[in-house]
Amino acid sequence: MSEPIIVVDRLTRQVSDATGTLTILHDISFTLSARESAAIVGASGSGKSTLLGLLAGLDVPTSGSVRMAGSDLFSLSEDARAAVRAERVGFVFQSFQLLAHRTALENVMLPLELAGARDARARATEMLARVGLGERLNHYPRVLSGGEQQRVALARAFVVRPQVLLADEPTGSLDFATGETVMQLMFDLNREIGTTLVLVTHDKSIAARCDRQLHIEAGRLLDALPA
Repeated sequence: MSEPIIVVDRLTRQVSDATGTLTILHDISFTLSARESAAIVGASGSGKSTLLGLLAGLDVPTSGSVRMAGSDLFSLSEDARAAVRAERVGFVFQSFQLLAHRTALENVMLPLELAGARDARARATEMLARVGLGERLNHYPRVLSGGEQQRVALARAFVVRPQVLLADEPTGSLDFATGETVMQLMFDLNREIGTTLVLVTHDKSIAARCDRQLHIEAGRLLDALPA
């Protein structure tokens, strides 16, 4: 049996200031398999986004470990963690995080260019067509609707065929109908490419579509049961 794609072991994150020490995450452990989808759910301030940042290696825990595709993220240097992200991880954010001075096509080409892909333009063009934006290649983010911008962000995340996709409230800035369209596209691409999907959401209907739900309350994992 192959090793899980993500192994989280006794992950704890604390921050200290003049008033004392605050524990944001308490002793979190779970595993996720390749192609699995998981929703991180819980009230605001429960530690969901902190957990997502640790899974990406963007933050460093106080204790515990995260293994991604066999790599112990926190035994690596910051540059090495960045390399793991570039090779294996895609991101989708609520605020889209598109580069305003680049077209839709250029935004999607960027991660491929950074990876040295010679066919970046062709692959980005194909992925934008896949998300329904084949006629919007040369448009800048400012003239795209919120749903179109999020579809560009999805294309950028999936174009490198990541092993893991991390999404932080990916429909939080969208109206209901547009959000439904974007989420359907995300799950379709997830199945098509075989990416493990981990998303933070307040939307119970989105969480219910995932294979697993990771319930966080006051920094503690209550369960990791099937949805």
